[in-house]
Amino acid sequence: MDIADEWLLADSAWWGSGRWFGRCALRLHHGVPAGSGPVAPEAVPAGARIRQLDGFVLPGLRDAHVHCGLVDLRSVRAGGIAEVHDLGSAPGALEAHLPADDPALPRMQVVGAFLTAPRGYPSDRSWADAGSFREVRSPLDAAAAVGEQQQVGARAIKVALNSAAGPVLPASVLAAIVTAAHDAGLGVIAHVEGEGMTRFACDNGIERLAHTPWTERVDDRLLADVAQGMSWVSTLDIHGFGADTPQLRTATDNLRRFVEHGGVVHYGTDLGNGPLPLGVNPREVNALLAVGLTPEDVLTAMTDVRSPCPPCWVPGALDLTPARFADSLSRVQVA
Repeated sequence: MDIADEWLLADSAWWGSGRWFGRCALRLHHGVPAGSGPVAPEAVPAGARIRQLDGFVLPGLRDAHVHCGLVDLRSVRAGGIAEVHDLGSAPGALEAHLPADDPALPRMQVVGAFLTAPRGYPSDRSWADAGSFREVRSPLDAAAAVGEQQQVGARAIKVALNSAAGPVLPASVLAAIVTAAHDAGLGVIAHVEGEGMTRFACDNGIERLAHTPWTERVDDRLLADVAQGMSWVSTLDIHGFGADTPQLRTATDNLRRFVEHGGVVHYGTDLGNGPLPLGVNPREVNALLAVGLTPEDVLTAMTDVRSPCPPCWVPGALDLTPARFADSLSRVQVA
């Protein structure tokens, strides 16, 4: 028996494709789920190390939009988030906030710096430390910019397409960035803001938007195209932090119709941008329910059973009734 193995025994589970009713067991290897998910308790081998969880087990919950240099990541993990996707930070800031091999921190994936036009967003923002953005000056410069992000461990490339805040990458430069990223096996994530920027991202083969568009109503014909080849990170709560605003209404309408067209949504909060909870954000969860997702759809948006991160669990039981789901999920812990 592998001494790195441990078995969690739980009252019930949700694991990607549905719910496990009744007692179940989950094998961990070095703290990460091994195998295809929960099994019957009878499958636990004799003499195995067992940890009892009186509650509901889930794959590790993920926030797909965090600025890790601007938040206390230990509090984020304590708030039930097992994995974060950093969508733009200076490498030095990450090193300062992330001592190596700290078990109290969430697993992290990074994109490196924002790639942007000279004097483009976010170069004029006070929160954008030196090194958190990289100006790309020509198609020839694009491959070098992508390579630099690879060297700091980027798992994707992020581009800034913000016509509301200064210059935007020319089409030739954006195309060169996307080509260099794809040649390196990396996807491309875009911050889109301003009229026509969703179309610009779609026309250039970008796979994911870092936010649901909120500065323009995306027409249904474009949404039908976008939903076939692009996923969106939700980030609805930043448009009001619980208050109703025109930006929230626009984003909610866009996301509702995107979902109706079959688009894939990832739960993400833009953590580090304003007064957001450090951990699972019940307001973001309720906003996703309001656009038509079911509680299990929300869990799908928050998890990836293939990701090598610790599982989560809700003490007692997880209430999958829509009116009570967000509050119930806010009790989640990383196992």
